[in-house]
Amino acid sequence: MTLILAATPLGDSRDASPRLAEVLAEADVVAAEDTRRFRALATALGVTPRGRVVSFYEDVESARLPKLLEALRGGLTVVLVTDAGMPSVSDPGYRLVAACVADGVRVTCVPGPSAVTTALAVSGLPPDRFCFDGFVPRKAGERARWLRELANQPRTVVFFESPHRLAATLAEAADTLGADRRAVVCRELTKTYEEVRRGGLGELAEWAADGVRGEITVVLEGAAPRAVDLGDLVAEVRSRVEAGERLKSAASEVAQAAGMSRKELYDAVLRERG
Repeated sequence: MTLILAATPLGDSRDASPRLAEVLAEADVVAAEDTRRFRALATALGVTPRGRVVSFYEDVESARLPKLLEALRGGLTVVLVTDAGMPSVSDPGYRLVAACVADGVRVTCVPGPSAVTTALAVSGLPPDRFCFDGFVPRKAGERARWLRELANQPRTVVFFESPHRLAATLAEAADTLGADRRAVVCRELTKTYEEVRRGGLGELAEWAADGVRGEITVVLEGAAPRAVDLGDLVAEVRSRVEAGERLKSAASEVAQAAGMSRKELYDAVLRERG
């Protein structure tokens, strides 16, 4: 009765560990994001799975959960793999893991490749403190709010973006965060045409404007520390409230962008109101 999250190579099958081949061969059930890609990986590893192989991608994740939990409760071993990297990290898997934890099912992991840590390691940006933000929001308003939150984020930030939206995202980031804010675009990590481009956001936006292909991971430099003027922040919150925002949400967003306590800023606004 064990769920095994198994990390798969990002591109080069030689990055697979012997243990990955072992668990894929011996699993009672393999839940794969793309069964065709899984079969290709198994062939490359010289593995013939003895168990059932079922699809487990975003659109069927909820529907597949009951049967997989039933198999786990029955004492079977289920291995979860995605197309590349670690399951549940911006890939299917979180719902299954959460359900297993709630149900008392053992969850373990076969560690391995991750685009997040690979990009961070090769970026040349500070890796000691970083955050991962998944995929860039698609909606314009959500993306604008997300970028504002990054304006004063002191940690290095890693995120994913689709190739056809990369140029627009980098251009918007350059406008919001500054054209000179350093970033690194990692394309096709570990694959034949791997490319790592470093530069300011403005420079990278110009490069991406010609078109980019492949799997993209972006690493963004953290913001330089700056002095926080509480009075300016209070004025910003007041301005946003006057424009129709709720006080709590405005204070929360402004405080997060400034890297300070939401409660401290909220209390300061209330004191100013008298």
